[in-house]
Amino acid sequence: MLHLYLKSIHIIGFVSWFAGLFYLVRMFVYYAEADQKPEHLREAFKQEYIQLQKRAYKIICNPAMMLTWTFGILMLINSPYFLQQSWLHVKLTLLVLLTGYHIFCKKTIERLEKGEKYMVFNSFQYRLLNELPTLFLVAIVLLAVVKNLLNFLYLFGGVMAFGVLLFVAVKAYKKHREGKV
Repeated sequence: MLHLYLKSIHIIGFVSWFAGLFYLVRMFVYYAEADQKPEHLREAFKQEYIQLQKRAYKIICNPAMMLTWTFGILMLINSPYFLQQSWLHVKLTLLVLLTGYHIFCKKTIERLEKGEKYMVFNSFQYRLLNELPTLFLVAIVLLAVVKNLLNFLYLFGGVMAFGVLLFVAVKAYKKHREGKV
């Protein structure tokens, strides 16, 4: 029974974490698009987006990531036999990479706040960056639900194909926004 409670809080944590990451990177898109605003409004929009980014990171992303990791680790302590299953090793690797993405987002906030141009993208690139957690989400959920029944190569190929579809969708949306369709 304890395992189910731990799993429930773990799921609440990762749902919140992904929601926060999606929202946060959307703020990066809006920040980049602020350059298209009239000059007298530009700086005010950028400052507002930086404040929203900092709040999303501090209030949503960080606590949700900590819940996800904490209750995931507690599940492993409660049921250590899961550590013997190969699907979990892949899932943990993806979680470490997702945590790297999370940290990259924090560094991006800091760069935007300082007005640095290094590793600052345009709105289209941020839109693509915003789809990266979707790939993590699909892969991690499939691994957790289907476990060893899922051939990792099929999973990897399917996630990559899904990534290509997302890229095509983002490109089509860009053309539509620019009135080229």
